[in-house]
Amino acid sequence: MKKVVLGKTGYEVTEICFGCLPFGPLQKDLSVEDAADVLSYGLDMGINFIDTAQMYRTYDHIKLALDKREDKPIIATKSAAATYEDMDAAVKEALEGMGIDHIDIFHLHSAKMGTDLFEVRKGALECLKDYKNKGIVKNIGVSTHNVELVDLCSERDDIDVVFPLINKVGRGIINGSVEDMKKAIYKCEQKGKGIYLMKALGGGTLIDDYDESMKFARNLSDNYSIAIGMISREEVLYNVNYFNGQRDLEGIIKMKNKKMVKVIKNVCLACKTCVENCHSEAISMVDGKAFIDQDKCIQCGYCIASCPHFAIRMI
Repeated sequence: MKKVVLGKTGYEVTEICFGCLPFGPLQKDLSVEDAADVLSYGLDMGINFIDTAQMYRTYDHIKLALDKREDKPIIATKSAAATYEDMDAAVKEALEGMGIDHIDIFHLHSAKMGTDLFEVRKGALECLKDYKNKGIVKNIGVSTHNVELVDLCSERDDIDVVFPLINKVGRGIINGSVEDMKKAIYKCEQKGKGIYLMKALGGGTLIDDYDESMKFARNLSDNYSIAIGMISREEVLYNVNYFNGQRDLEGIIKMKNKKMVKVIKNVCLACKTCVENCHSEAISMVDGKAFIDQDKCIQCGYCIASCPHFAIRMI
């Protein structure tokens, strides 16, 4: 499988980054054993790059997969912690949870935040810098859907990697268009930032247009990896074969088995927490209940995690 170098990090990673969000409790909620099996299969197929997050609650799944291997992939994780103390706890949780002695990339998890990120989360960033000085965090990154924040990251010497959202229809992009995001990402690349992309399939909503969506993402540059969430060996096989140049893949996998995030109306108490936490402005209140606009939803699952009443489910 083709590999790319993530900017000045020196890391040579596969063009596919294994996204761990979908097999965790925010989406498919596979057992630890089943998720570890799928992830192990992906690593066996040559993928050497994993993306996860504190919010995803998938550290146990990854640890089990890694326990069975001598080769260790490059791992990126993230946290929405704002203070020094909370980020310190997040780093320790990641190290212990995955059974690793260092973290290759640790992102400020900031999907919706704007250019005030570095002020609002100043303490968290200082914590990551201290861990980087100790060699425990190797690179500091920002994970975002926001064009303006991607652009600002290009000017920051303390940010090594950027993990931006982009897809061919612009689903989920904040404060700009597809072209705006492309320009901001390219600016980061020119400044030596490592780049890997999220939501190339719009969180699964563009699965009917898989080929064109992947062509769009892959044609942005020869230097980007693309995070793809996978929940089965069949999905891993499909994606690896596609990225290795195969196109006659009929029958390998039914890629059109779509899922969607829905509100269970008789459970919803209209607290609006999900509205505040949606990064895509896909949730509004209709007839006194939360309503999810499927044309805007990118199926990130963050609303599921935020709902205090478990009224939102991935179906």
